[in-house]
Amino acid sequence: MIRRNRMRCLSLLALLVPGPALAQEADPLPPVSLEQRMLLRCSAAFSIIAGRQDHGDEEAQQYPPLAERGMEFFVQSSAQVMDGTGMDIDQLAQALEREGLQMLEDDELDAIMPVCLQLLDQSGL
Repeated sequence: MIRRNRMRCLSLLALLVPGPALAQEADPLPPVSLEQRMLLRCSAAFSIIAGRQDHGDEEAQQYPPLAERGMEFFVQSSAQVMDGTGMDIDQLAQALEREGLQMLEDDELDAIMPVCLQLLDQSGL
């Protein structure tokens, strides 16, 4: 089960690489704690930056490479949020998309990255 969820979470990375917005929300999401929201926001931020780094975006290169560590953070955090909230994989994808799009719309990505990088370092990954 964990392996299957890990693979599903990995496939969610593609959802957060900048591109057209996905389908509108279907069902309301379960409430999340402040800690869980931060995990979602940082997972989305790492995914966006890793995608941009992979595409050669110069601004994204200012951050450490996030393809491996960021992905592992994404996977572990996603599993933690799913376990803590009871979200299924579709709800998790919706929550990650919402956080990623909100960060991009509000131009908050660069502002949140220092906090997220500290969180990544504290995670031991």
